[in-house]
Amino acid sequence: MKSIGILIKEELEKQERSVSWFARKLSCDRSNVYRLFQKESIDTHLLVRISLILNRDFFSDLSADIHLSDSEDNQA
Repeated sequence: MKSIGILIKEELEKQERSVSWFARKLSCDRSNVYRLFQKESIDTHLLVRISLILNRDFFSDLSADIHLSDSEDNQA
């Protein structure tokens, strides 16, 4: 399972958006965005904002990981 920070970074790159653009949308400094990329977890309110900005439901991604992990546990 990839960390949420990595998922966000990959989506930003996939959309060919700059860190500066993303920082402006989040109303923060670029340094905060780079710190965000290193996070294993983030506040849900922030994740909602990021999901809306990038037009991607990161909650579904995390939920899919939970279901995948659960099914792997049941097979063991």
